[in-house]
Amino acid sequence: MNAPVPPADSLRSALAGLLDGLPPKAAAQAVERLIVNYRGTTPTHAPILRDRSDVAAYAAYRMPATFEAVCAALDAFADAVPGWVPGSHVDVGGGTGAATWAVNATWEGVRPVTVLDWAEPALALGREIAAANPELRDAEWHRSRIGAALTIESTDLVTVSYVLGELTDADRVSVVDAAASAARAVVIIEPGTPDGYTRVLAARDRLIAAGFHIAAPCPHSAACPIVPGQDWCHFSARVARSSLHRQVKGGSLPYEDEKFSYVAATRFPPAPAPSRIVRKPQIRKGQVLLDLCEPDEALRRETVTKRHGPLYKAARDAEWGDAWPPPDSADTP
Repeated sequence: MNAPVPPADSLRSALAGLLDGLPPKAAAQAVERLIVNYRGTTPTHAPILRDRSDVAAYAAYRMPATFEAVCAALDAFADAVPGWVPGSHVDVGGGTGAATWAVNATWEGVRPVTVLDWAEPALALGREIAAANPELRDAEWHRSRIGAALTIESTDLVTVSYVLGELTDADRVSVVDAAASAARAVVIIEPGTPDGYTRVLAARDRLIAAGFHIAAPCPHSAACPIVPGQDWCHFSARVARSSLHRQVKGGSLPYEDEKFSYVAATRFPPAPAPSRIVRKPQIRKGQVLLDLCEPDEALRRETVTKRHGPLYKAARDAEWGDAWPPPDSADTP
């Protein structure tokens, strides 16, 4: 019997031929326009993805990055809720469905999945791509206004990825409140920019006010210790670059790093990280410098040296966004 194909590989295969027949210049122009919208700060009242060429360009260019960012957030979330598996999933503003693939990569198996988006071309292509994954073939794709009129049926997990930046302030509040009312767990991901972090922080505050516990990335559910305007909390996911990435952006590196901010929260008590590495570890001769968010609502730099034994090796292997210390390493010399 053939081994099942990992969701990441299935997704890459499904995207590989997506731009066949679309002139390279048209694909590049569509991507450039989408980049402007993606980085912009002005909410739109119309779907960004207007037609098949827009959607194909978006899926080929942005879907792998969104998938990797959501996977990274979900991996940290899963660590904080050991043994919990969502029995159902609603993806709000899901577009072509990157978050549904990420949820399936994190928790394999078939479950009721619903994708809500206001762009019919995105839903149609998402449904087409999902046919490549046996565990997503029965997902439901529904056109829905993402804002004050949004309704979400009761579900275990709601994801909202790269959506809040497209909405007005009032619609953002409505979407977060609708997710909180419907779900046992909510995961929100935004671009890893100061504005993206600000939106995530506002959503985090609303989820806490609604009775949720923060599972990740924070090691606590108290106020964020970062001083507004001085820094922002974000992380990074490695993304393999497609030929379209290289065509649009130039350069020869086979990868790029997707910066993202996120919050994962639950109605039930999670087991958050003891602390979280919030910057890329700095490896020096005989020591590693770790910038940590601590459970006492503080940011602290920890220096791990060779005298710490196994913990030093763990620090050298640690990555930005990891929990610290690792559960299988000693925290004393």
